[in-house]
Amino acid sequence: MEKYAITIGRQLGSGGKLIGELLSEKLGIPCYDKELIQLASKDSGLGKEFFEKADEKNSISILGNYISFRSGFMGNTEVNYLSNETLFKIQSDVIRNLVEKESCIFVGRCADYILRNHKHCLKIFICADMPDRIQRICLNNAISEKEAKILIEQTDKKRASYYNYFSNKTWGFSTSYDVCINSSVFGIENIVSLIEIYVKRQFLI
Repeated sequence: MEKYAITIGRQLGSGGKLIGELLSEKLGIPCYDKELIQLASKDSGLGKEFFEKADEKNSISILGNYISFRSGFMGNTEVNYLSNETLFKIQSDVIRNLVEKESCIFVGRCADYILRNHKHCLKIFICADMPDRIQRICLNNAISEKEAKILIEQTDKKRASYYNYFSNKTWGFSTSYDVCINSSVFGIENIVSLIEIYVKRQFLI
């Protein structure tokens, strides 16, 4: 059976990451989020700090710029530069290689765009009502509602910038995905069940 992929874009506090983790348990396939940074670092031989700087959470001020690092060579110090496009390509190759080996779930990282030519890829975007998002962020991070709202606005802006820049599509718009669903309306467990049913029927698991 050909390997399949589920990609999950999400608003901060919508429960998208949790949905990915629950689907991973239900379907028995791995879910990748921050783990991709570690894998990209290992495959490329570069420190993971370079990928963290160009990550979707930190990208808003550096898109199109270069990240410099210093390496010792015969007693001298040489300055090297890596473009964000280069780092994105390395991470993209990691995502494609993973789904060639096994079925996977990817949270964020423009995975839906990277796997746009994959025959068996379900592209999902999870949103939620702001009060529910604020409540979830307050509980998960032990911060005030005001702080949670600021964090949500900043993170969503960074994710949108990252996605729009690399995909030439619009983050969160229905035309960019196969399914857009509101977790405040359907609930986390119901969304997981719906996706599980679809995947098992569509991909003949």
